[in-house]
Amino acid sequence: MVESLGDILKRMTANATSRNTSPGEDKFQASSEPASLCSICGDLGWVRHKVPVNHPDFGELYACRCQKPENLPQRRQILAEYSGLPSEMLERMTFETFDPAGNAADREDRFSLEHALTAAKAFVRYPDGWLLLAGPHGCGKTHLSAAIIGDSIRAGQVAFFAFVPDLLDHLRSTFSPHSSIQYDHLFEQVKSIPLLVLDDLGAESGTPWAQEKLYQLFVHRHNHRLPTVINTYLPMEELEHAHPRVASRLKDTALVNWIPVSAPDFRDSMSPNPHFTKKIQRKSR
Repeated sequence: MVESLGDILKRMTANATSRNTSPGEDKFQASSEPASLCSICGDLGWVRHKVPVNHPDFGELYACRCQKPENLPQRRQILAEYSGLPSEMLERMTFETFDPAGNAADREDRFSLEHALTAAKAFVRYPDGWLLLAGPHGCGKTHLSAAIIGDSIRAGQVAFFAFVPDLLDHLRSTFSPHSSIQYDHLFEQVKSIPLLVLDDLGAESGTPWAQEKLYQLFVHRHNHRLPTVINTYLPMEELEHAHPRVASRLKDTALVNWIPVSAPDFRDSMSPNPHFTKKIQRKSR
């Protein structure tokens, strides 16, 4: 039987904020207390009754018993453990704490932040298709994506956050003879997770192997229309140069909602006032 993502991830805790792109399994620590997700629905949250074709319930979807109110607290706790995000990020990066006023942002920047916030909230309510957040480092893409994960978990839904370079490094490490995790199992589960966030597309190494794995991941999720959030700092022209086959999928407007975000780095406490900068530029002419 193919392991569930929960079975795989219960033996490791992804350091989603490490930004460490060195290969190896050392970034993944064994979990001291194994846990299990729902064995009935496979963590989808719904089930189909096994009935004859002519039965009125045939093909209908019903909420799994793991979705019952009394079971949700434990389910949320387990989903949070397997989300790929540390609890600190899930608690801190919410829609309520996202500031659409930005960091010394001008009117156009604030509009883009408000648009991105609205799109992210809509995606949580109706997770259909893909949400592509494209903008410079520090403009709030990861915050909004973490908020999507958090709200999904609170609704009892399975969601997984992956920093693309770390994900590829870990997939590569599963080829090691000392790895306790089978590559095929892990890759299949990541490809098929009900909601996947891919953070920092473009920051990974551009090796042929990495290119091929990303393409396989995107093709699978594109063909099955699986809800996916992609964050990238690259404009579309550079994405087309770095990942031409992936970019082709990202340009499918019938599936992808592309949201450009333009705002100064939230983390930059020294970010100058844009209006002040424009005045200086005018005076220097």
